Amino acid sequence: MASSRVIGLDIGSSCVRAAELEFGSGGPTGKAGATLVRFGQSALPLGVVRDGEVTQPETVSAVLRELWARARFESKDVVIGVGNQRVIVRELDLPWMPLAQLKSSLPYQVQELLPMSTDDALLDFFPTSEYDGPQGRAVHGMLVAAQRDTVNANVSAVEGAGLRPQMVDLNAFALVRSLARGDLAQATAAFVDIGASITTVVVAAQGSPRMVRSLPTGGHSVTNALASNLGISAAEAEALKREVGIGYAVGSDRTDAAEAIAGVARGLVESVRNTFTYYTANNQGAGIDVVVLTGGGCHLPGLGQYLSSASRLPVVLGDPLSGVRSAKTAQRDSLNGHESLIALSVGLAYGVAA
Repeated sequence: MASSRVIGLDIGSSCVRAAELEFGSGGPTGKAGATLVRFGQSALPLGVVRDGEVTQPETVSAVLRELWARARFESKDVVIGVGNQRVIVRELDLPWMPLAQLKSSLPYQVQELLPMSTDDALLDFFPTSEYDGPQGRAVHGMLVAAQRDTVNANVSAVEGAGLRPQMVDLNAFALVRSLARGDLAQATAAFVDIGASITTVVVAAQGSPRMVRSLPTGGHSVTNALASNLGISAAEAEALKREVGIGYAVGSDRTDAAEAIAGVARGLVESVRNTFTYYTANNQGAGIDVVVLTGGGCHLPGLGQYLSSASRLPVVLGDPLSGVRSAKTAQRDSLNGHESLIALSVGLAYGVAA
């Protein structure tokens, strides 16, 4: 098998990011590993993507066209991701059958499990294990059900830029693919991606997803709270939150800012911690070993320490480029200290192995 290149495209609420990876013989699962060939990102105007769903396709298309021209991506084939509270992910046991047949049978097998008609949903199934049950051979895995219009809106924006979506992947699965390597591939790890408006939490055991949850809070939630409470602009609030952080001593002139930041951060950390507690309670003897943070929101000073203290777990910053070579065209130095920002786009590129 010759080398191949894949572009993972992450459409966030505040930014679009694309990573082009080259895979040697054997593809993403081969021994040759991956090489980062190019990376590019462009900011999005406020409100054109809300809660992970494109609301103004024309604007997003224009930003994507500019990004492709500036970053000089050679292909227009992309893998895109979805992930918000309108995408349902849950564990499910089904009678064993060949995977293609199992996926085609999903509309008939899961209708009563979903709060939506299967006619309005895009369904997928990610098998994680097989076993012999009372009714015979069975398969355990993760059911994914996405509102069709949510996916169509994102696809429309991508196609409007002249790009060709080759696959739509779940952001949570992309996180695992980009980060569950090396020691993390052998651990039970909680990957927490804090985006602008959505935080994705996925617990994976030995590299296999076991639980996924989307929380409607992100970095912009902190910025908005600061701007509202202090009567300042969003740009001023964004800069201020980076200076104040959470858990640090501040002067009397910044007490109101610290309280506004802490109020949102406490709520987010509590929701993340409750997710961990739920997983541990439903998987006796399979506690979480480590928490891995990614996304722009995870760079709020003090947040990692705060989450570690609240969860009583070690917290590290994720590096999706660990073990990934970089071509000269990648301008790798520009990503130093910010590798965690491209976890989703790198993981989506790895999705061709799914």
